[in-house]
Amino acid sequence: MRHPLPTSLLLAGVILLAGCAHRDKGAEAAKALKDLNVVDASGMNDLMLNATSPEQSVTYFAKASADNPTRIDLKRGLAKSLIRAGKAADAVPVWKQVANSADGTNEDRVNLADALIRTNDWKGARAELNQIPPTYETFERYRLEAMVADSGKQWKKADSFYETAFGLTTKPAGVLNNWGYSKLSRGDYPGAEKLFTKALTYDSSVFTTKNNLVMARAAQRKYDMPIVDMTQAERAQLLYTAALTAIKQGDTNTGKALLQQAIDTSPQYFEEAVRALQTLDGTAGTVVSQ
Repeated sequence: MRHPLPTSLLLAGVILLAGCAHRDKGAEAAKALKDLNVVDASGMNDLMLNATSPEQSVTYFAKASADNPTRIDLKRGLAKSLIRAGKAADAVPVWKQVANSADGTNEDRVNLADALIRTNDWKGARAELNQIPPTYETFERYRLEAMVADSGKQWKKADSFYETAFGLTTKPAGVLNNWGYSKLSRGDYPGAEKLFTKALTYDSSVFTTKNNLVMARAAQRKYDMPIVDMTQAERAQLLYTAALTAIKQGDTNTGKALLQQAIDTSPQYFEEAVRALQTLDGTAGTVVSQ
């Protein structure tokens, strides 16, 4: 014969099971909410880094980091924001905290080296890069390695690092320009011309590269303008660059002709070129009209 359980005992069991289920769902909900908050915080960090002004970003991460001193991601955001705001000297100690923390990464140390370079601490940058294992191969790492080698006039190492960096990016115009400027500073003008020309095939809009190309060509007494896209205002400025190089090299008549071309080409009054031409002609103070 079966003896039914007392109603009170059955009811207690149901309540207990219901309580367990409620606690399990509550724990799951809390975990999901925590995960959602992490995602939201990450999204907010990305937003503050990329979609706000540098100063707003610094203010946000400075407060968030102060409120949560153990959060390395917030210190990392502060360091990046300070770099964006042009405050590399302030970013250095923050990057040091991040890179030397238990959660620090090789990328953080590369960013620290970048901040040190921005403050002209080449020795410090070299020391940080030397701590990174050779197996960590990124464009940014080798771009900085090349710059540090340049600073020490280690030309072979610099060329090797520039070449490696070139192979690790789909947007090499900047590194090619830097490499070309390195060649220019060494007096390798044909090598510099080749690299500046190559850089412009990847991005023809960068005036600095165009100007560097004209300097490299003019240093070889190639005073004609290179065949690259340029506005009328850019052409005038490039003619002026070529003129100054010609004058510096003793090709005064060529320099004067180039200055006149710059004045004639410029869409607006080119004060610097006019003044330079007047100085060469001994007519300083005379008004030159276009």
